[in-house]
Amino acid sequence: MKIQRVIVIVLDGVGIGAAPDAALYGDEGSNSLVNTASAVGGLRLPNMGALGLGNIMPIAGVPPAAAAGAFGKMQPLSAGKDSVSGHWELMGIRLPKAFPTYPNGFPPEVIAAFSARIGRAVLANKAASGTAIIEEFGAEHMATGKPIVYTSADSVFQIAAHEDIIPVPELYKMCAVAREILVGEHGVGRVIARPFIGSGPGHFQRTERRHDYPLLSVKPTMLDTLVAAGKDVYAVGKIDDLFGGRGITHTAHSANNAQATADFIDKFLPIVFEGLLFVNLVEFDMIYGHRNDAPGYAAALQAFDASLPQIRAALRDDDIVLIAADHGVDPTTPSTDHSREYVPLLVFGAPVRANVNLGTRATFADVAATIAEIFQVQKPEIGVSFLSDILK
Repeated sequence: MKIQRVIVIVLDGVGIGAAPDAALYGDEGSNSLVNTASAVGGLRLPNMGALGLGNIMPIAGVPPAAAAGAFGKMQPLSAGKDSVSGHWELMGIRLPKAFPTYPNGFPPEVIAAFSARIGRAVLANKAASGTAIIEEFGAEHMATGKPIVYTSADSVFQIAAHEDIIPVPELYKMCAVAREILVGEHGVGRVIARPFIGSGPGHFQRTERRHDYPLLSVKPTMLDTLVAAGKDVYAVGKIDDLFGGRGITHTAHSANNAQATADFIDKFLPIVFEGLLFVNLVEFDMIYGHRNDAPGYAAALQAFDASLPQIRAALRDDDIVLIAADHGVDPTTPSTDHSREYVPLLVFGAPVRANVNLGTRATFADVAATIAEIFQVQKPEIGVSFLSDILK
């Protein structure tokens, strides 16, 4: 049977055990799924369980099962543990050197160049939590009009601004300027606009008009390859941000799981096309993992699991679905950063054989290699297809 659509769903930040090189990243013992399950007294994920999630490794509340598809886990090959490198690797790109990070803030030459271009000084310039930084500097920002520049353990240059002080379109222009500056030695993975509202400290809250400006891959990703071959690429969630809008023919941008799931199921699944439907569900990472909220993380997993019967019912006979992740973000460890982990791999659909153990894959790029074989397009430089292992 010819497969017409490949649907890749990325559970952002849902790892399944420390990668072999986790110690290099300070992530020994991280296991987003298993540790969360233990922390909340077991996860209720009957639908992912039926697909083989509990066969990958023991997870409290998710027993092994005769899987309705294929299951395994994938090891990160690229350097780093951020969303850009994880998604790039899923689409066939290896990053040999991690994006630069700035635990002590950005160097004077970067800040000076940015301030000169936007015509105003900046506040903060340090690593901080996004919610804490607006509490600390929000009032001064409102009084002076200076944008708040900060970073995190990730390779990001973030600009926070109150929507009434620096309108969102102007904030986006500032981010575009920062993206032009931050190349070469200072080529961070992402510049991120972080708009917020509120009357003052204690009342500030970030809005969903966040926008990411990624560094673009110098090599074609599988998205580029598919579009060049005349296939469609539908993007949901923050996929468009992570790839800078490149290699995408249709998009539905969203900043929460509920909207992304609705767009995926109601807007794009009914469309008949040949190509890729690429979905990112961000809340495991953005809302719960970074805030060490294990109960919230568990609830988000269970909400996604509850949507799977509707997803499966909407599939065509020539569809296959791959559920994966881009990195971990274990909410049970002291760290609030991403964690260097294996990611789960679940594959299902009418063409897929039941109870196939795909084992441990050497790279996330096996997803891209499999997509390339399905659509008979140029293979990525890394990755091994598992198509022959899964087809009926």
